[in-house]
Amino acid sequence: MNNKLLIVDDLHPTFITQAGALGYVCDYRPDIKTQEAISLLPDYIGLVIRSKFQVSREVMDAAPQLRFVARAGAGMDNIDEACALQKGIELINAPEGNADAVGEHAVGLLLALRNHLLTADVEVRHHLWQREANRGYELKGKTVGIIGYGHMGQSFARKLSGFEVNIIAYDKYKTGFSDRYAREVSMEEIVKHSDVLSLHVPLTAETNGLVDEEYLFHFKKPVFLINTSRGKVVQVQAVLNAIKQGKILGAALDVLEVEKFPALAEQPWFEELKQCRQVLLTPHVAGWTFESYQKISEVMAGKLKPAAEWQDTA
Repeated sequence: MNNKLLIVDDLHPTFITQAGALGYVCDYRPDIKTQEAISLLPDYIGLVIRSKFQVSREVMDAAPQLRFVARAGAGMDNIDEACALQKGIELINAPEGNADAVGEHAVGLLLALRNHLLTADVEVRHHLWQREANRGYELKGKTVGIIGYGHMGQSFARKLSGFEVNIIAYDKYKTGFSDRYAREVSMEEIVKHSDVLSLHVPLTAETNGLVDEEYLFHFKKPVFLINTSRGKVVQVQAVLNAIKQGKILGAALDVLEVEKFPALAEQPWFEELKQCRQVLLTPHVAGWTFESYQKISEVMAGKLKPAAEWQDTA
């Protein structure tokens, strides 16, 4: 019986322990290169990844016994989902594992942005005492618009509930999801009423470049923008232009269209982004806490079926 899993990224040890209890033999190679993985894949029924490994058609073609790909996290944009569907390869992810981390990080970004916490800290350390320049905005009574009401959007709404805000949410692929934390609305209502816009959508052909100049033009009020989803959902230059036009009061971006250096520094908009006081940046860490590292592995392992069951579907 083939019960071998190839793990090509860093995972918490609990995944290997739980997978082993289900009958799997885990080959843990977090530093493996793509071509080496391709040469080994014919011997495995499962592939376990995080964000750095691209599961392309080439990878899946090299794995005739592959039954599933498990992604330690939420986004599936580094997997050729259409190819996996065509080949009957099951895709598993674990958005429940880092939803709390993302929700908390988004709240932290919002509070820091609206109250100039980082710039004020830097200024005081440099002997500047600028109270008026760092006057903030309260959240109470404001309307927070959430795009995407899956695990991440729901987590953000729950964590905002104590701030006495009005939370509205739009999700193209869900209906009837109003709950005690958010009210389901149309995109038109998001655009009309939002004081804060927070993005919690996967990267797909439809969401790629969603927030561009045309999209931002339609907002009726100046907004604070939060993006903890995927960088390519938001066009950075459009955000910078909207800040100059007063349509965006501040933007907190955990993700960018291009990430990591030196490629990030080579972008035509990077210098302007770096100098912009109204932008707060973090390095794609919203879902990456000490707790989520373990929870993601636990959730993902919990979605595996026993190794023996795959023999019935081979």
